[in-house]
Amino acid sequence: MAGAAPAPASPHGKVTDNLYMSLGAFEDATSGKDPKVKTMIDRKDIGGVQVVVPWKALEGRKGEYKWSRLDAALTYLQQRHKKLFVQVQDRFFDVDMKDANLPQYVKDEGGIAPTIDENPDTVTSHGAMAAQWNKKVRADFQGLLKAMAEKFDGKLAGVNLPETAVEVDTKKDRAKYTSKSYIDAEIDNMSYGKKVFTKTQFIQYINFLPDDDDHKRMKEMFDLARDKRIGIGGPDTLPDRPYQMANSYKFLHEYKGSLPLVAMAVQEPDVKAKDPKTGKPYTRERFTDFARDYLGARDLFWTTEADWLQKPAA
Repeated sequence: MAGAAPAPASPHGKVTDNLYMSLGAFEDATSGKDPKVKTMIDRKDIGGVQVVVPWKALEGRKGEYKWSRLDAALTYLQQRHKKLFVQVQDRFFDVDMKDANLPQYVKDEGGIAPTIDENPDTVTSHGAMAAQWNKKVRADFQGLLKAMAEKFDGKLAGVNLPETAVEVDTKKDRAKYTSKSYIDAEIDNMSYGKKVFTKTQFIQYINFLPDDDDHKRMKEMFDLARDKRIGIGGPDTLPDRPYQMANSYKFLHEYKGSLPLVAMAVQEPDVKAKDPKTGKPYTRERFTDFARDYLGARDLFWTTEADWLQKPAA
């Protein structure tokens, strides 16, 4: 809304703890197949769940959308006075292209690109993503967002698009990737998501961008989020890690208080990572304090592997 006052920064101590998991893991838990995770979902100190839902789970044939699984998840959480956040996943890590969870028609039309992760801390892995820079693919994806908004706007607590960090394997790519066209597409999708979700908070995860050493494109995305009231988040909470601090964390700190929502995930690698200040794994308090005080987060999405979730709620 033009001219709206910025949302206040998260007050001291006021961060809502939520869980994050795949839609399949949520279904296993709520059906009783995974009673341990079901107990976590039902805890009184858990405000809601972010489910990661691949594009293929929501659309089979072109234009034929499938909502029954989201309906069931929403009903389960609403009955327990909890919130549902949905991450619509269009990129997949450590997977063969043929196994990527994209609709078959997207693959058949050449709308998929190979990715590579050459992180120096891990073994090189390969994945795949929807070629959003292809206007036809992006129109199909935005069609999904529009249909999803018509069904769920105002019922979901939040809908987010996944992290921006991507490295397309240009040696194998046939979808005509360029870093500029990729970032342009990310910006177009986040703008469109906000346009169709007028009641549910729309969120874009931002962590790193390709070929953006001067951070002009990242600033462009944050300016858009501030001006259009789009929430920002990220897939990892890693306090004081230099690479993160020099990229999206710098912007989250600078824009703290001017964004409608900051929502950060604490994923499996994060709880195993070592705090540069102590040389030991991060504590729950360290994650929470940093996310709230430095990044301005009001919602955290925790992996079910977090130590504190293994103990009964206080």
